[in-house]
Amino acid sequence: MKQHARKHVNRELSESDEAPAKPTGAVSGEFVTEIFEYDGGRQVTVYAPPDPPEVIVFAGDGQGISKWGRLLEKADVPSTMIVGVHGLTDEMQRLHEYSPGFEPERFAAHEKFFVEDVRRWVESRFGVALPSERTAVFGVSAGGELALALGLRHQHIYGAVLCASPGGGYKPPGIMPSPLPRTYLVAGTQEPFFLENARRWANALRDADANVVMNERAGSHGGAFWREEFPLMVAWAFKR
Repeated sequence: MKQHARKHVNRELSESDEAPAKPTGAVSGEFVTEIFEYDGGRQVTVYAPPDPPEVIVFAGDGQGISKWGRLLEKADVPSTMIVGVHGLTDEMQRLHEYSPGFEPERFAAHEKFFVEDVRRWVESRFGVALPSERTAVFGVSAGGELALALGLRHQHIYGAVLCASPGGGYKPPGIMPSPLPRTYLVAGTQEPFFLENARRWANALRDADANVVMNERAGSHGGAFWREEFPLMVAWAFKR
Protein backbone atom coordinates (compact mmCIF):
# COMPACT_ATOMS: atom_id res chain seq x y z
CA MET A 1 0.00 0.00 0.00
CA LYS A 2 1.23 3.47 -0.75
CA GLN A 3 2.21 5.24 2.45
CA HIS A 4 -0.19 8.11 3.08
CA ALA A 5 0.84 11.32 4.79
CA ARG A 6 -1.55 11.88 7.64
CA LYS A 7 -2.37 14.74 9.96
CA HIS A 8 -3.83 13.47 13.23
CA VAL A 9 -6.64 15.46 14.82
CA ASN A 10 -8.71 14.65 17.90
CA ARG A 11 -11.95 16.57 18.22
CA GLU A 12 -15.54 16.28 19.23
CA LEU A 13 -18.26 16.90 16.69
CA SER A 14 -21.56 18.72 16.63
CA GLU A 15 -24.96 17.41 15.58
CA SER A 16 -24.58 19.28 12.30
CA ASP A 17 -24.17 17.07 9.25
CA GLU A 18 -21.45 19.37 7.95
CA ALA A 19 -18.56 21.04 9.78
CA PRO A 20 -17.09 19.44 12.91
CA ALA A 21 -17.50 21.45 16.11
CA LYS A 22 -17.90 20.93 19.83
CA PRO A 23 -21.07 18.92 20.53
CA THR A 24 -24.02 20.07 22.59
CA GLY A 25 -24.45 16.69 24.31
CA ALA A 26 -22.04 14.54 26.27
CA VAL A 27 -20.16 11.90 24.32
CA SER A 28 -18.26 9.15 26.07
CA GLY A 29 -16.36 8.01 23.00
CA GLU A 30 -13.58 9.75 21.13
CA PHE A 31 -13.49 11.30 17.66
CA VAL A 32 -10.28 10.94 15.68
CA THR A 33 -9.75 12.59 12.30
CA GLU A 34 -6.83 11.98 9.95
CA ILE A 35 -6.01 13.47 6.57
CA PHE A 36 -4.72 11.16 3.83
CA GLU A 37 -3.00 12.01 0.56
CA TYR A 38 -5.81 10.46 -1.45
CA ASP A 39 -7.47 12.92 -3.84
CA GLY A 40 -5.36 15.82 -2.65
CA GLY A 41 -6.16 15.37 1.04
CA ARG A 42 -9.14 13.28 2.10
CA GLN A 43 -10.23 13.16 5.72
CA VAL A 44 -11.43 10.11 7.62
CA THR A 45 -13.20 10.57 10.96
CA VAL A 46 -13.54 7.68 13.39
CA TYR A 47 -15.89 7.44 16.32
CA ALA A 48 -14.10 5.19 18.82
CA PRO A 49 -16.54 3.94 21.48
CA PRO A 50 -15.61 4.05 25.17
CA ASP A 51 -15.50 0.24 25.37
CA PRO A 52 -13.52 -2.04 23.04
CA PRO A 53 -15.48 -2.24 19.77
CA GLU A 54 -17.45 -5.40 19.16
CA VAL A 55 -18.56 -4.29 15.69
CA ILE A 56 -17.40 -1.76 13.11
CA VAL A 57 -19.40 0.28 10.59
CA PHE A 58 -17.66 1.86 7.60
CA ALA A 59 -19.49 4.75 5.93
CA GLY A 60 -19.22 7.36 3.24
CA ASP A 61 -20.11 10.99 4.00
CA GLY A 62 -18.08 10.52 7.15
CA GLN A 63 -17.99 14.20 8.07
CA GLY A 64 -21.58 13.79 9.22
CA ILE A 65 -22.18 10.10 9.87
CA SER A 66 -19.22 9.57 12.19
CA LYS A 67 -20.96 11.91 14.65
CA TRP A 68 -23.85 9.49 14.95
CA GLY A 69 -21.76 7.46 17.35
CA ARG A 70 -23.41 9.40 20.15
CA LEU A 71 -26.75 7.93 19.10
CA LEU A 72 -25.37 4.44 19.57
CA GLU A 73 -24.15 5.22 23.08
CA LYS A 74 -27.81 5.55 24.10
CA ALA A 75 -29.03 2.51 22.16
CA ASP A 76 -29.09 -1.19 23.02
CA VAL A 77 -26.39 -2.15 20.54
CA PRO A 78 -22.93 -3.71 20.86
CA SER A 79 -20.01 -1.32 21.29
CA THR A 80 -19.67 0.09 17.76
CA MET A 81 -16.84 1.89 16.00
CA ILE A 82 -17.82 4.12 13.07
CA VAL A 83 -15.24 4.81 10.37
CA GLY A 84 -16.44 7.72 8.26
CA VAL A 85 -14.66 8.48 4.99
CA HIS A 86 -15.48 12.09 4.19
CA GLY A 87 -17.45 12.74 1.02
CA LEU A 88 -17.07 15.44 -1.59
CA THR A 89 -19.11 18.64 -1.28
CA ASP A 90 -19.77 18.86 -5.02
CA GLU A 91 -22.85 16.69 -5.46
CA MET A 92 -22.07 15.55 -9.00
CA GLN A 93 -18.50 14.57 -8.13
CA ARG A 94 -19.78 12.81 -5.02
CA LEU A 95 -22.26 10.79 -7.09
CA HIS A 96 -19.59 9.79 -9.58
CA GLU A 97 -17.33 8.65 -6.76
CA TYR A 98 -20.09 6.67 -5.01
CA SER A 99 -21.92 5.06 -7.94
CA PRO A 100 -19.92 2.73 -10.22
CA GLY A 101 -21.76 3.43 -13.46
CA PHE A 102 -20.70 7.03 -14.14
CA GLU A 103 -16.90 7.18 -14.00
CA PRO A 104 -15.61 3.65 -13.41
CA GLU A 105 -12.00 4.75 -12.90
CA ARG A 106 -12.96 7.36 -10.31
CA PHE A 107 -15.19 4.88 -8.50
CA ALA A 108 -12.45 2.24 -8.53
CA ALA A 109 -9.87 4.64 -7.05
CA HIS A 110 -12.22 5.59 -4.22
CA GLU A 111 -13.20 1.95 -3.74
CA LYS A 112 -9.55 0.98 -3.24
CA PHE A 113 -9.00 3.83 -0.79
CA PHE A 114 -12.15 2.99 1.16
CA VAL A 115 -11.88 -0.80 1.19
CA GLU A 116 -8.12 -1.33 1.37
CA ASP A 117 -6.27 1.75 2.62
CA VAL A 118 -8.72 3.01 5.23
CA ARG A 119 -9.42 -0.45 6.59
CA ARG A 120 -5.68 -1.19 6.88
CA TRP A 121 -5.15 2.12 8.68
CA VAL A 122 -7.95 1.35 11.15
CA GLU A 123 -6.31 -1.96 11.98
CA SER A 124 -2.93 -0.28 12.48
CA ARG A 125 -4.13 2.83 14.34
CA PHE A 126 -6.79 1.26 16.57
CA GLY A 127 -5.86 -2.40 16.58
CA VAL A 128 -9.33 -3.26 15.28
CA ALA A 129 -9.78 -5.95 12.63
CA LEU A 130 -13.11 -7.70 12.92
CA PRO A 131 -14.51 -10.54 10.79
CA SER A 132 -17.16 -9.86 8.16
CA GLU A 133 -20.00 -10.96 10.43
CA ARG A 134 -19.05 -8.07 12.76
CA THR A 135 -18.49 -5.50 9.98
CA ALA A 136 -21.00 -3.40 8.05
CA VAL A 137 -20.95 -0.74 5.36
CA PHE A 138 -23.50 2.08 5.69
CA GLY A 139 -24.68 4.96 3.55
CA VAL A 140 -27.49 7.39 2.84
CA SER A 141 -28.76 8.64 -0.53
CA ALA A 142 -25.83 8.40 -2.99
CA GLY A 143 -23.87 6.97 -0.07
CA GLY A 144 -26.48 4.23 0.03
CA GLU A 145 -25.51 3.33 -3.53
CA LEU A 146 -21.90 3.16 -2.38
CA ALA A 147 -22.83 0.86 0.51
CA LEU A 148 -24.71 -1.47 -1.82
CA ALA A 149 -21.94 -1.50 -4.41
CA LEU A 150 -19.20 -2.20 -1.87
CA GLY A 151 -21.30 -4.74 -0.02
CA LEU A 152 -21.95 -6.76 -3.16
CA ARG A 153 -18.35 -6.48 -4.38
CA HIS A 154 -16.67 -7.23 -1.04
CA GLN A 155 -19.03 -9.52 0.84
CA HIS A 156 -16.02 -11.25 2.42
CA ILE A 157 -15.31 -7.93 4.21
CA TYR A 158 -18.76 -6.45 4.85
CA GLY A 159 -21.22 -8.96 6.25
CA ALA A 160 -24.01 -6.40 6.40
CA VAL A 161 -25.17 -3.52 4.20
CA LEU A 162 -27.13 -0.73 5.89
CA CYS A 163 -28.70 1.48 3.25
CA ALA A 164 -31.01 4.47 3.69
CA SER A 165 -32.83 6.17 0.80
CA PRO A 166 -30.59 4.94 -2.02
CA GLY A 167 -30.22 6.94 -5.20
CA GLY A 168 -31.04 5.48 -8.58
CA GLY A 169 -27.67 5.54 -10.33
CA TYR A 170 -26.65 2.06 -9.23
CA LYS A 171 -29.23 -0.62 -9.92
CA PRO A 172 -29.32 -4.31 -8.99
CA PRO A 173 -27.10 -6.39 -11.30
CA GLY A 174 -28.71 -9.03 -13.46
CA ILE A 175 -26.63 -11.72 -11.79
CA MET A 176 -26.14 -11.36 -8.06
CA PRO A 177 -22.92 -12.50 -6.39
CA SER A 178 -22.98 -15.30 -3.85
CA PRO A 179 -23.04 -15.23 -0.94
CA LEU A 180 -24.89 -11.96 -0.38
CA PRO A 181 -24.49 -9.75 2.69
CA ARG A 182 -27.52 -9.34 4.92
CA THR A 183 -29.12 -6.03 4.01
CA TYR A 184 -31.29 -3.47 5.80
CA LEU A 185 -33.00 -0.90 3.56
CA VAL A 186 -35.11 2.03 4.70
CA ALA A 187 -36.87 4.84 2.84
CA GLY A 188 -39.57 7.35 3.65
CA THR A 189 -43.06 7.68 2.27
CA GLN A 190 -42.35 11.36 1.54
CA GLU A 191 -39.42 10.58 -0.77
CA PRO A 192 -41.10 8.46 -3.49
CA PHE A 193 -38.10 8.34 -5.86
CA PHE A 194 -35.81 6.95 -3.16
CA LEU A 195 -38.53 4.67 -1.80
CA GLU A 196 -38.91 3.09 -5.22
CA ASN A 197 -35.14 2.59 -5.46
CA ALA A 198 -35.10 0.88 -2.06
CA ARG A 199 -38.01 -1.37 -3.02
CA ARG A 200 -36.23 -2.34 -6.26
CA TRP A 201 -33.17 -3.41 -4.30
CA ALA A 202 -35.20 -5.23 -1.66
CA ASN A 203 -37.06 -7.23 -4.30
CA ALA A 204 -33.91 -8.10 -6.23
CA LEU A 205 -32.06 -9.22 -3.11
CA ARG A 206 -35.00 -11.29 -1.90
CA ASP A 207 -35.22 -12.95 -5.30
CA ALA A 208 -31.58 -13.92 -4.81
CA ASP A 209 -32.39 -15.41 -1.37
CA ALA A 210 -30.62 -12.70 0.62
CA ASN A 211 -31.52 -11.84 4.21
CA VAL A 212 -33.31 -8.52 3.71
CA VAL A 213 -35.25 -6.02 5.79
CA MET A 214 -37.16 -3.31 3.93
CA ASN A 215 -38.56 -0.63 6.24
CA GLU A 216 -40.98 1.92 4.81
CA ARG A 217 -42.12 4.62 7.21
CA ALA A 218 -43.18 8.24 7.33
CA GLY A 219 -40.25 10.48 6.60
CA SER A 220 -38.47 12.61 4.03
CA HIS A 221 -35.00 12.77 2.55
CA GLY A 222 -32.72 14.10 5.25
CA GLY A 223 -30.51 13.67 8.27
CA ALA A 224 -33.16 13.52 10.99
CA PHE A 225 -34.98 10.65 9.27
CA TRP A 226 -31.74 8.71 8.78
CA ARG A 227 -30.41 9.36 12.28
CA GLU A 228 -33.56 7.91 13.81
CA GLU A 229 -33.15 4.69 11.84
CA PHE A 230 -29.42 4.24 12.25
CA PRO A 231 -29.45 2.64 15.74
CA LEU A 232 -32.22 0.27 14.59
CA MET A 233 -30.12 -0.78 11.62
CA VAL A 234 -27.08 -1.48 13.77
CA ALA A 235 -29.19 -3.38 16.30
CA TRP A 236 -30.63 -5.58 13.54
CA ALA A 237 -27.27 -6.25 11.91
CA PHE A 238 -25.47 -7.13 15.11
CA LYS A 239 -27.94 -8.76 17.44
CA ARG A 240 -26.36 -9.58 20.77
